[in-house]
Amino acid sequence: MDAAVTTNIDIDAALIEARESYVARNAESLARHVEARAVMPGGNTRTVLFHGPFPLTIARGDGCRLWDADGHEYIDLLGEYTAGLFGHSNPIVRAAIDQALDGGLNLSGHGVMEAKLARVICDRFPSIDLVRFTNSGTEANLMAIATATVATGRRKVLVFDGGYHGGVLYFGGGGIPTNVPHDWVLGAYNDIAATEQVIAEHGPSLAAILVEPMLGSGGCIPADPAFLAMLREEATRHGAVLIFDEVMTSRLSSGGRQKLLGLTPDMTTLGKYIGGGMSFGAFGGRMDLMERYDPRRSDALPHAGTFNNNVLTMAAGHAGMTRVFTPDVADSLTARGDRLRERLNALAQALHAPLVFTGCGSLMTGHFSSGPVRTPADSAAADQGLKELFFLDMLERGFYLARRGMIALSLEIGDAELDGFVEAVGDFLSVRAPLTRMTS
Repeated sequence: MDAAVTTNIDIDAALIEARESYVARNAESLARHVEARAVMPGGNTRTVLFHGPFPLTIARGDGCRLWDADGHEYIDLLGEYTAGLFGHSNPIVRAAIDQALDGGLNLSGHGVMEAKLARVICDRFPSIDLVRFTNSGTEANLMAIATATVATGRRKVLVFDGGYHGGVLYFGGGGIPTNVPHDWVLGAYNDIAATEQVIAEHGPSLAAILVEPMLGSGGCIPADPAFLAMLREEATRHGAVLIFDEVMTSRLSSGGRQKLLGLTPDMTTLGKYIGGGMSFGAFGGRMDLMERYDPRRSDALPHAGTFNNNVLTMAAGHAGMTRVFTPDVADSLTARGDRLRERLNALAQALHAPLVFTGCGSLMTGHFSSGPVRTPADSAAADQGLKELFFLDMLERGFYLARRGMIALSLEIGDAELDGFVEAVGDFLSVRAPLTRMTS
């Protein structure tokens, strides 16, 4: 029997053992999952949270910690897929929400805080002259695309393999059946030559180019600066609207990854943490594009949404962005994340383990690969069995991250928690050395 077959058998055996241990430890989560299946398909209303053998039921959170229904405590390294930037109980954000509650809900009019939050966003992000709010990043991207199609009179939208722009804007594996029916054109992420060829073919018909400056759900794979610069040049050449989806990457500096790279898109979409942990999304951009929504115009574009300016999100978002996640704090968190990723990669190299963490700043994903990970295909080719084993092992050690290996640091996580995670990763790689080294 050759080494590869032996390794696969050993990983399968280790996974069986890890899954059995998981089931034995989480009887209450299993019971909650069984109850949920009676009223929700698969007991689930948010696909990304499902994992085998069954998902944990999280009962409460405080600071950077979570507790599940069985009473196990975890360091929360997932940070609600970047929406949980402020942790689970930031006192400044909590006070703002309490104050908003005291003033009453659903006030049926323009609120006190919405223009203040809009001012913060316009001041921070270089590409945003005017901004409008939505309830999610999905809505923000839908509205940005709609704006581009109206402004250009075109229908085609260039997106990229592995991209995720919302529940109906997912392009992993080329796309899903429930995507909205725009005239999509699929490009190859980080492949300049192939994407230039696609743009040359479709350029005169392109309404928009929609891209994440770093793939989030696609594996925390940063776009090469030269790749993004090419998109900027080609969008200008062909009159297409360049949209940066910075729903996740906006946290990487005071002005997002666009500020770090010195690239200015025509429109930017935001979401996640900017609402202070409440439901939030926003789309903004050049004056000439956004002023089309001015209701004083005879040809104004409508944009409705009962909760676009809900008082809880506006209050929590303004407090979080002005009093907690200041520009200096944003830069500090990015530097902390970079240091953690460097430590983890150095550890894997020292132990000769085929594990690499990709990402920028406080966002990263672990891939069990012996080579570089620059594209979604590289991520898909990594060892998925080892990734599941790593996920289950980290849970047993008290560290909560995404099943796909994603980490999004919150402001509440300190050096002790990060040191503990590095130690846990080292223990995993040492204990599983017969498996990890044989696959390198």
